[in-house]
Amino acid sequence: MIYFRNDYSTGAHPAVLEALVRENSVRSPGYGCDPLCETAADTIRALCAAPVADVHFLVGGTQVNATAIAAFLRPYEAVIAAESGHVCVHEAGAIEHGGHKVIACPTPNGKLTPEILNAVCAAHSTEHMVAPRLVYISNTTEVGTVYRLEELRRLRAACDQLGLLLYCDGARLGAAITAEGSDAGFADYAAVCDAFTIGGTKNGLLFGEALVIANPALQPAFRFYMKQQGAVLAKGWLLGVQFSALLKDDLYLKLAAVSNRMAAILAKGLVELGMPPRFTPESNMIFLALPKETAKALESSVAFEYQGDLDQSTVCIRLVAGWYNTEEDVAALLALLKETQL
Repeated sequence: MIYFRNDYSTGAHPAVLEALVRENSVRSPGYGCDPLCETAADTIRALCAAPVADVHFLVGGTQVNATAIAAFLRPYEAVIAAESGHVCVHEAGAIEHGGHKVIACPTPNGKLTPEILNAVCAAHSTEHMVAPRLVYISNTTEVGTVYRLEELRRLRAACDQLGLLLYCDGARLGAAITAEGSDAGFADYAAVCDAFTIGGTKNGLLFGEALVIANPALQPAFRFYMKQQGAVLAKGWLLGVQFSALLKDDLYLKLAAVSNRMAAILAKGLVELGMPPRFTPESNMIFLALPKETAKALESSVAFEYQGDLDQSTVCIRLVAGWYNTEEDVAALLALLKETQL
């Protein structure tokens, strides 16, 4: 089976596993109050050039999004997100379950713009409606596009004008930072966003996301919210040791660059086969339109995600390259697709 279903289809990178084994017998305080988590947090603050940022380690993406939004918003305040955003589509209503409406906005490429933010705020102007308060973006977006630094700065300026918080879900932040033409690094996210995450689950960890709270006003009592949400891991050192290993010697960015490179090779091959992706590939995700019969025939050999019907005879599938994929994987997939055209 050739795996392109997602970028977490395997376990951890060997360097992460080695670190876990090395620390396995060390006695540590619980709940993330240990030297391993402290060291990882200090490393992240240094990478982000944000010495006063709070850094917290949580297990998964939905958990960190739900916990952060619950902590940052008052009960009547709402989230603005692209309609393709993870909090809209893939979190089983976790944000709404926490009491906050998600205002889903149509976008052609998965990206929010200042114009969209202005329109949403203008449409929610009285106490009879929810009050927009937090702008949720993800980078990469759920359709694989990437916000450039100028786009992030424009969103920040709009948020400042409208009194909004800017939160970035960085489940695939490594892919965004290492994307071709990307000009935003860790320090830029800390400067532009009130809070953002550095995703590990999809880039070399067994599990784990790091939440960086750059805005001091959002930092007090955050661990109370974590505990209330069941987001404080008793064996918190498991997160700290993994992130320390992943961030050492730029491994985090090196792994993400492999994912992007495999997707770029795949995209080039698809174009040569006359099967161009639906969106211009910018990161490690590719969306492809296929006849239903072709997609069905691939199921026995290729792991991928169905995205839905485009019409009666055509479906959209998603192919995601991970840090563990190889050029041989890509060549094998392209060969199978070529056979379907013969």
